[in-house]
Amino acid sequence: MQTWRLGISVVGFLFIGALSQLYLLTQLGEVAVYQTGGYTISAEFTNASGLEPGSVVELAGVQIGQVSAIQLIGTRARVSLNLRDDVRLQEDAIASIQTKGLLGGRYLLITPGGSEKTLPSGGKIRETESPLDLPGLIAAYIASREKASNTPKDESSPQDSLDLDLDLDLEQKQ
Repeated sequence: MQTWRLGISVVGFLFIGALSQLYLLTQLGEVAVYQTGGYTISAEFTNASGLEPGSVVELAGVQIGQVSAIQLIGTRARVSLNLRDDVRLQEDAIASIQTKGLLGGRYLLITPGGSEKTLPSGGKIRETESPLDLPGLIAAYIASREKASNTPKDESSPQDSLDLDLDLDLEQKQ
């Protein structure tokens, strides 16, 4: 009898733990267990790095959908978006890949347009902005600094002579 109680309490504890995990995944992890309709549109980017299926789609800071798929079409990335039924985007809306915070995950930001026409289901956002390549920019900056430090010092530029003249003037005044 004692082993039955222990077994039932262990199974109950595991069941409650599994339910808690499911709740955390769906609420905090933004994983959709059920899909509530909506419609699909697409956007093509030259670079969709960091964006994944399940990433958030936002309009004015409000989640309006999720990225459903990313495919390579030629040399461009086609991103399929599943949006809520109550949100309609204009034909001239702009889709840009953004980063949450400095080191956060990527999400898709929709900037509304001014057109009267809306995108139908299966439509395509024409205006897109790829994400900023921060590691690439840092590498380019480091390379430019190394190039500048590797230039010979015996060649004097007009700026160097101006700096030397200013230094001499300062020494004479003291």
